[in-house]
Amino acid sequence: MAFRNRKKNYPLYETTHFRDFREMVENAADRFADRPAFHYKDKPNDPEIRKITFCETRDIVRAVASEMYDRGIEGKKVAILGGASVDWFLSYFALMCVGAVTVPVDKELPPEDIASILNTAECSYIFYASASREKVEKLRPIVPSLFGFVEFGEAADFAEPFDSLVRSGREKFNGADEKYRDYYFHHEIDIDTLASIVFTSGTTGKGKGVMLSLKNICSDMEQGMYYFQITYRTMFVLPPHHTFGSTVNLIGHYAQGCEIYISSGLRYILNELQEFKPTHLILVPLFIETFYKRILATAEKTGKLAILRHMIRLSDGLRKIGVDLRPVLFRSVLKNFGGELSMIICGGAALNQNIIDFFESVGIVVLNGYGITECAPLISCNRNEYRKNGSVGLPIVGGVVRIDHPNENGEGEICYKGPNVMLGYYRNEAATAEVIDADGFFHTGDLGRVERIGDEQWIYITGRSKNLIIFSNGKNVYPEELETDLQGIYGVAEVVVYAGESKSDPQKEVIVAEIFPDEEAMKLRAIENPQHYFEEEVKKINQKNPGYKAIGKVKLRAEEFPKNTSRKIIRFRIDKTVE
Repeated sequence: MAFRNRKKNYPLYETTHFRDFREMVENAADRFADRPAFHYKDKPNDPEIRKITFCETRDIVRAVASEMYDRGIEGKKVAILGGASVDWFLSYFALMCVGAVTVPVDKELPPEDIASILNTAECSYIFYASASREKVEKLRPIVPSLFGFVEFGEAADFAEPFDSLVRSGREKFNGADEKYRDYYFHHEIDIDTLASIVFTSGTTGKGKGVMLSLKNICSDMEQGMYYFQITYRTMFVLPPHHTFGSTVNLIGHYAQGCEIYISSGLRYILNELQEFKPTHLILVPLFIETFYKRILATAEKTGKLAILRHMIRLSDGLRKIGVDLRPVLFRSVLKNFGGELSMIICGGAALNQNIIDFFESVGIVVLNGYGITECAPLISCNRNEYRKNGSVGLPIVGGVVRIDHPNENGEGEICYKGPNVMLGYYRNEAATAEVIDADGFFHTGDLGRVERIGDEQWIYITGRSKNLIIFSNGKNVYPEELETDLQGIYGVAEVVVYAGESKSDPQKEVIVAEIFPDEEAMKLRAIENPQHYFEEEVKKINQKNPGYKAIGKVKLRAEEFPKNTSRKIIRFRIDKTVE
């Protein structure tokens, strides 16, 4: 596999050191003062973009922390429910500063599932967005441990507005009683104890409560930021209850002084890119794949696809001799992202190398990384000018990777050890013992291999152990490898590969490719029989692969695959029966 822009003795970047959230917030205010920390809109279509500076953020965090300290919240569980917002971020910071145990919750869950999480964690308080008020009302009689309700916005009669919490806490912090300032500045929170419980959404089954400490979260970003240099302006488009959003996009960027524009939601992203003009983004693969397909579809629709491909070949050739004309040649493509985007940090699932190559060809570097909630989440990443095709990069500083029970190709389960490995699963010692071994290595459930170059460990992911197809003849097939090939077929919007369960012959073994077609793409090329078209395209892929990897059934679906809020397909909800 080839390196991209490999630099000999490539140095580490500067990182920001912070032991806990309080130190992070205070240091950021000292360093970046009146620079905007967050940009946002009160309503999606408002013409005005509001701003809150690093100093203003610090003052609100101090106030809320003081108020919650006065209420004895230290050590108690506090749920945070809602989409990304300034109030969500401020609450999260303040609660972590005062020693509460935060429980970020997926706002898309039904009330019964939210109640299950809150009851399991025995939450005392809930901070929530006004859009979730109806769900919270239903929680009141079925979550007996809840006694405090704080609403972002105008509060319901059973709750108090977040703003009143800020006002009351500000009076306490700035008042004559020194105990609030003494606590805030001098009380040392134990960074090794439980700080947050993150309930995984589970794409292959029921989620668990991942227990993270301040050391897990803060060290993950302190060590991770040695590896990549972020730019000064980004957007927050990920769900905040997932660690990729809350740790990487929020904490890692806030600590480094990056300005963060908070997106109003998926439907507004294209307009927001034009308005805010980010210089880099943090995305999961589905976003990047969607952008890629939209660029190609637009080029084809306007009759410019052949020109685009010719310009890429020309530009790639010129770059080999040191001439970079990408900002000029691909100005119209880059304009789709606001015109100033230079980098995308990608994590959460595998991303096709062809897509990574395309974006680099037009002027946007994609840094592919690897993480998992149980590791807070970042495990590895490629670097700005030190990347390897097909790899998810090097373990972050302080992290070590081991391959468990490797086969003849060196492939086995990826195991990781580092200060960011979780404390365990909440109230589930048996499940914890299954994944954290006696040597402290976390067994990720992901399959892959490690290529050693000197002291470096370059990680390659093959797939998930739970998705692995094992045939009776002993052959193993990694669905993710085939899905990557299938994503390259024109007109594939989404695809999942699995072992089909035959209704008529339970002994029959067949690999199924279930495809959700891109309806617009089908119309654009006047493909009248999608079933026949995809079957013929799959035959071409089968010809390239060994016989045991042959896809025996192409199944089309009329709607998108079910997904969690981090935009990962939920495999266990797919009907795998075939005729």
